[in-house]
Amino acid sequence: MKDQTNNGGASRGYIIHITIAAALGGLLFGYDTAVIAGAIGYLQEKFSLSPALVGWAASSAIWGCILGAAVAGYVSDRFGRKKVLIITGLLFFISALGSAIATDLTGFIVARFVGGIGVGAASMLSPLYISEVAPAKFRGRLVSIYQLAIVFGINIIYIVNYLISVSGSNVWNVEYGWRYMIGSEVIPAIIFFALLFTVPESPRWLMKKGREAKAGEILRRINGDKAEAIREEIRNTLGMESGRWSDLFGKELRLALVVGVVLALFSQITGINAVIYFAPEIFKSIGFAVESAFYQTIFIGIINTVFTFVALWLIDKAGRKKLLLWGVSGMVVCLFAIGVCFYFEITRGPWLIIFVLGFIACFASSLGPIPWVMIAEIFPTKIRGTAMSFCTLILWVGVILITQLTPVMLDSLGGAFTFWIFMVNSVFLLLFTWKFIPETKGKSLEQIEKGWLGPHEE
Repeated sequence: MKDQTNNGGASRGYIIHITIAAALGGLLFGYDTAVIAGAIGYLQEKFSLSPALVGWAASSAIWGCILGAAVAGYVSDRFGRKKVLIITGLLFFISALGSAIATDLTGFIVARFVGGIGVGAASMLSPLYISEVAPAKFRGRLVSIYQLAIVFGINIIYIVNYLISVSGSNVWNVEYGWRYMIGSEVIPAIIFFALLFTVPESPRWLMKKGREAKAGEILRRINGDKAEAIREEIRNTLGMESGRWSDLFGKELRLALVVGVVLALFSQITGINAVIYFAPEIFKSIGFAVESAFYQTIFIGIINTVFTFVALWLIDKAGRKKLLLWGVSGMVVCLFAIGVCFYFEITRGPWLIIFVLGFIACFASSLGPIPWVMIAEIFPTKIRGTAMSFCTLILWVGVILITQLTPVMLDSLGGAFTFWIFMVNSVFLLLFTWKFIPETKGKSLEQIEKGWLGPHEE
């Protein structure tokens, strides 16, 4: 977007303010899910945890994510996007404080589960809210800021964890350090919570509830001279919708649902978390930054951030479909090459790390942000919350599957066949994208909705 504050009465600064406030939910998503990596070792020593309990402590938030994603759609459809986002900010705060002051494992797990509910809810609500507020011309770019915020949240907590860990001895970290790591989330949670009181409710949700005058005010401030035409378009599509749960599985929206589910699931089962999980060992095997896992994760974070910016720049120019085709094609090549390196034991020298970083770059510029963008824009307003909740639930199921299965696959199948399985999944996604996913660049949410009623182009 050009740096201008007014275009036909539309306030760019207002749009950016709204987007940043909502995208902080993504920053907290990344922050909350990554903070445990630095704290878990000290937590294990503090509470004398067995390996099984370590796994439970580390994964307790993910189970909360599933619950949060499952209920957020229905609740936000009934009470509003903004109100439920405010509640997620409160959950982040309660979880961070509760986890930091926990006196036993049970208290820690309960607090982390509460935070997981916030993460799961925000993971579908933040991009949903941005998509319903953003002008069509910039919607892809603005929703992609959510993915960028996730990456920033992960990078920030890596740095915070490192700075806290080097501030005292191991004894200090076991007693206090891990508490400061987890408790540091209180700061972004308060900022997120406060900023949400400065943004409007989704105008499309307001229209759905019959509050057209208020929706019109917000649409005029966001869209300027185009506001009335957009309001009329929303009014017409709402008049054709019944908004029942059964509509999500009806014939007209069947392809939209399949597209949403495939994008959500395959964003996880094509191997990104497995690659990031295994990357430190790959780095160590070739002698890169052996002395500090901090530098390894920061290097990955830099690649992830840079190429998320690439997606941000291209998504409303090249379009969602082209970015997916190019990015997933690159992932296929890199996963095949990673498997070859493991199969022929080419684990020293530059090639393995080049293909690992190449995979991360391809993912970050395509399959990282695009699922969030598309599942937030392809469903009708009356069931958008429920539909996106369902798709986000599937995404978190994918996270758990990969988290649980990757170590088993690496141990039983070896690196080569593990990454070739991810390659096969990526090939399926590539073919599915080419055949079934429509281009939504530059279209209003209502135009996208109408597109499912007939044959789509591309």
